[in-house]
Amino acid sequence: MEMAMTVMNAATLQPKPLRPKGPYLLPNPRTVFNFKASSLHNPQVSSIGAPTLVGQFDPTIPIERAVTPPSSWYTDSSFYSLELDTLFYRGWQAAGYTEQIKNPGEFFTCRLGNAEFVVCRDGDGKLQAFHNVCRHHASLLAYGSGRKSCFVCPYHGWTYGLDGSLLKATRITGIQNFNEHEFGLISVKAATWGPFVLLNMEQDVDSDTDIVEKEWLGSSSELLSNNGVDSSLSFVCRRDYMIECNWKVFCDNYLDGGYHVPYAHKGLASGLNLDHYSTTIYEKVSIQKCEGGSTERTNDYDRLGSKALYAFVYPNFMINRYGPWMDTNLVLPLGPRKCQVIFDYFIEPSLMDNKDFIERSLKDSERVQVEDVVLCEGVQRGLESPAYDIGRYAPTVENAMHHFHCLLHKSLKK
Repeated sequence: MEMAMTVMNAATLQPKPLRPKGPYLLPNPRTVFNFKASSLHNPQVSSIGAPTLVGQFDPTIPIERAVTPPSSWYTDSSFYSLELDTLFYRGWQAAGYTEQIKNPGEFFTCRLGNAEFVVCRDGDGKLQAFHNVCRHHASLLAYGSGRKSCFVCPYHGWTYGLDGSLLKATRITGIQNFNEHEFGLISVKAATWGPFVLLNMEQDVDSDTDIVEKEWLGSSSELLSNNGVDSSLSFVCRRDYMIECNWKVFCDNYLDGGYHVPYAHKGLASGLNLDHYSTTIYEKVSIQKCEGGSTERTNDYDRLGSKALYAFVYPNFMINRYGPWMDTNLVLPLGPRKCQVIFDYFIEPSLMDNKDFIERSLKDSERVQVEDVVLCEGVQRGLESPAYDIGRYAPTVENAMHHFHCLLHKSLKK
């Protein structure tokens, strides 16, 4: 069920003075300054606690009168810990793509917060996922991706089957009260949707495809499938970026409805018709659509095509489908002010041999990502300034961002 539709014109939107009305006035700037100045020595530490910080955002206030979450949501270490426990260590999370584990024995590793995982196909081709931690002395078992017949700990040689069972424990002569059946790898629920692999650390969840689809994508799944988000595309490459900002800063940047595009991405803006930019809100997904720019291209180079679709899947996964391309952005929190963003690029199979087109497209994409890294790191530094605590939303363009913040509040209050 679609919850709302907002059509905007980002290209012609001009900033203007904010004059909030009614009881939802901004705090006195001097009060904000004094509150923040008391913790200048360490902006990541708060004296009021994460649960209290959650309550400083009110999702019931309409976006026209709402203020953003406080800057402490982006700087406080206790708030970050709460996010890991209540948000990332629950529910279905994007982890990789099915092409990484097409055949028996293939595996890949990934992480989410402080949790490390290994995902594989066992000898029978069954999808398996485990915490990537040896049960002996906690060494990581596997690195990167590849193909294995078993997992051998590089520390002391304990060996595990692709089904997680302990096959060999070295040099344990004399050990007492040891049951090898109790020392297999700790399993994690795994499922797939389209080209994506999903993980869930909760043990009492159903990994049936239809149930996972409903929980992860809700009523947006059909629209995504009908717009080319599927397994027919071929994997091209992976790029990752280490960014000195809170993971939510990157998400906010993605969710501002194209607001920043004409100012920060002039090259990208020239290829998009920002007069026809729309945002649709679903249960846990927001989808931004934009038409391509002029159809008159030189040298047959058309990376963006006639339309672009940008889907944000709560809490940290983005799917971008444009022209012959699909790229995904997975935002991994690494601390209150650091995140890793993994970009995976896919293309229609007919263009896999067009090296020049692929190289030019990746170069253009890289330029946009570098521009976003600069923006996000600048925002993080501003969030840590004593001069800033809360901001406002531009209602006609930032409704997806507001939806994201409301979902965060709901998750963190559980």
